Amino acid sequence: MNDTEKLLRECNSGIKMGVDSINHVMPYVKSKELKRVLNACKDKHAVLGDETHQLLINSNMSTKDPHPMAKMMADMSTRMKITMRRTDNEIASVMTDGCNMGIKSLYKYLNQYGGADKQSKEIANRLISVEQELRTDMRGFL
Repeated sequence: MNDTEKLLRECNSGIKMGVDSINHVMPYVKSKELKRVLNACKDKHAVLGDETHQLLINSNMSTKDPHPMAKMMADMSTRMKITMRRTDNEIASVMTDGCNMGIKSLYKYLNQYGGADKQSKEIANRLISVEQELRTDMRGFL
């Protein structure tokens, strides 16, 4: 497996994790504005997910689901925090933490898979921008 495939697969996995996280918190969101921001972010993830998925398929590469243990831990953490405090403030906090983890992971993968092609690096950087934008948007709800 080459660096391009590895980077695209990690982006694909991260996108799925981000969409899952938004879907998990959405039933608890009270503010129409927070719902709008989260849905807009989910739409951006979907566009990047479609692009990533198509590139993987076109190159006969397989997609990657989030690691089951990482997904389970993230789901449990989100549920615990939101169950204890079902407020938009807590949702914004959880989403900010998720963005920080995603950004950190994506930079790690960009460095680790430095031989990846320009297109896959561009997707990773666009995904980082989406995560940074959501993190910034969450400030108003903290």
